[in-house]
Amino acid sequence: MLDFLTNAFTDDVPPASPALYAPSLTQYIRRETITVNIGDVPMGSDYPIRVQSMTTIDTMDTMGSVAQSIRMIEAGCEYIRITAPSVKEAQNLDNIRKELRARGYNTPLIADIHFTPNAAELAARLVEKVRINPGNYADRKRFEHIDYTDAAYAAELERIREKFLPLVRICKEYGTAMRIGTNHGSLSDRILSRYGDTPVGMVESALEFLRICEAENYYNIVLSMKSSNPQVMVQAYRLLVQRLAEEGLKPYPLHLGVTEAGEAEDGRIKSALGIGTLLEDGLGDTVRVSLTEEPEFEAPVAKALIDRYTNRAQTADPIPALTGPLPYDPFQYARRQTSEVANFGGSNVPRVIADYSHTLVNETDVLKAVGHFYLPVPDKWAMNDLGADYLYTGSKPAQFMLPNGLKEIVDYAVWRGHADAANTLPMLTAAEYLHARHQPQGLHFRLNFVRFSLLDLNDELAAALRQDRNVVGIVHTDNTHALPELRRLFIDLADRQLTLPVVIQRGYTHAPAEHLPLYAATDVGGLLIDGFGDGALLCSTRTDDPDELKQLNGLAFGILQAARTRITKTEYISCPSCGRTLFDLQETTAMIRQRTDHLKGVKIGIMGCIVNGPGEMADADYGYVGIGRDKIALYRGQQVVKKSVPAARAVDELIELIREDGRWLEPATV
Repeated sequence: MLDFLTNAFTDDVPPASPALYAPSLTQYIRRETITVNIGDVPMGSDYPIRVQSMTTIDTMDTMGSVAQSIRMIEAGCEYIRITAPSVKEAQNLDNIRKELRARGYNTPLIADIHFTPNAAELAARLVEKVRINPGNYADRKRFEHIDYTDAAYAAELERIREKFLPLVRICKEYGTAMRIGTNHGSLSDRILSRYGDTPVGMVESALEFLRICEAENYYNIVLSMKSSNPQVMVQAYRLLVQRLAEEGLKPYPLHLGVTEAGEAEDGRIKSALGIGTLLEDGLGDTVRVSLTEEPEFEAPVAKALIDRYTNRAQTADPIPALTGPLPYDPFQYARRQTSEVANFGGSNVPRVIADYSHTLVNETDVLKAVGHFYLPVPDKWAMNDLGADYLYTGSKPAQFMLPNGLKEIVDYAVWRGHADAANTLPMLTAAEYLHARHQPQGLHFRLNFVRFSLLDLNDELAAALRQDRNVVGIVHTDNTHALPELRRLFIDLADRQLTLPVVIQRGYTHAPAEHLPLYAATDVGGLLIDGFGDGALLCSTRTDDPDELKQLNGLAFGILQAARTRITKTEYISCPSCGRTLFDLQETTAMIRQRTDHLKGVKIGIMGCIVNGPGEMADADYGYVGIGRDKIALYRGQQVVKKSVPAARAVDELIELIREDGRWLEPATV
């Protein structure tokens, strides 16, 4: 996969070079695209990154759809997407559009189409843009594996062409834009049979339709590669850009989104991890954050992600250019190979270090914020699934003996005079480390933390780190363009053949509290997606606020989970709802979470309708899917096991299904 990247990544390569999936990995340069005309709000690199969302009201409810659309527009949406599952809903888009225009709202409307070409063809005559899913536009998914000959596969492509051409020609005639939007969980049987459930298959699914469009000289197209797994989503978008360049296809704008991200902070973390990582690379021209919440709440999150890059090129510090091949594959996950130091690196899961450097650890209750609880009656400590692994107390060491499962890190000067230096661990600057390693008992015999930046990593430091086998790096940066600088540091480590484990440190003193999950998920999670990082240290501000400590600790674990590098809690893959939804998705998701959020490592998909059913749940262990009014289908993986379960009993039966599989645990009472 990396052959075409050899000698490609230098700042001397022009942004349009087909050798790159991104304009630059060391500068912030937005990828150049063609302009796509969508009503009066064009999209592409000559315009700001656009914000959009999707209504959740029944499309046949004209006034409800209009009212919700207005709330979305006033929250910042520049495009409004509305589902059209059949011809009658597609026809009613005209009434919604006319009512919005009569009220003075000219925001372009997008028809969301699954399965029904006739609805798409009608909608294309009425609204500014249609979205089609190549996985189900001309196919019905039966979860069958078929061994195609080349001739049989070519015949399938011709069949698709015949079904798709009418829509292309209508869009061309009416000046209607189109999004070809691949979803990881709804790839056709044909694609799965030939390419597998992979980013390669996702990209090829879109390209099959795109080639038909280009053959018709129709280019008013936006592309997307959505997945509920941010790792897969990032890889697919990168590969898509690469393939467009390799085939000589036009550089189409990209619609970014993590599908079925979920709700609350977990949904924001997962969305930011995928979307933010791509924005860092200069990819993306419109953003939709899919949350299981009211759609007007999505736009501010999307805008917060986008706004980080408004002045990024002007505020970022220079990063040394890349001059050789990448030491990792940006299209396929592989964790950086590291030596094992204590419980860092090697095959260990990434560790979480809690920052208590601004909080006095003088009573046991202080540690509740990071998942450690003292139980007076049995006189012992307990820890929940989000219990921090290490505590950094800086210059103010803890005033009591910590639980066995929690190790303390202090500043080097404090450690030198600590009464229990054997059981306390030092944090050193690069300069302290280079001096201490030549002193008697200058370092801890087993584990030392050395904090350094890209600028610190010179030949002397590299030589010392290569020799010592008891060091874990803590890497940091003050650069606005943080992710690329830290990624550059990891590349430098690889070039120098350094295998020490490395913890990623980030702090956000001036960030608004509501933006903290978005920024941290981007900066730390984007590195984890590329296989970098053996832990996370999110720094607190200069306060002793236990709520902030709890938020940072939960955020660190949430980022590791969203990046699929350490699973510590139940994962919910819940769709954001739309006009197809057959039950109250927010209420149901909250109810399922309340009953099951103690099931560590179990993935549950909660889907409003069959369109977002077995396919969209992708790799969920269990699925809860609406199939009719107050009727639920329950899935084990992608196989339905209980049909037409009354909604009133469905959660109990879901739990019984989990119990049958031996995966149910009673909730803890700590």
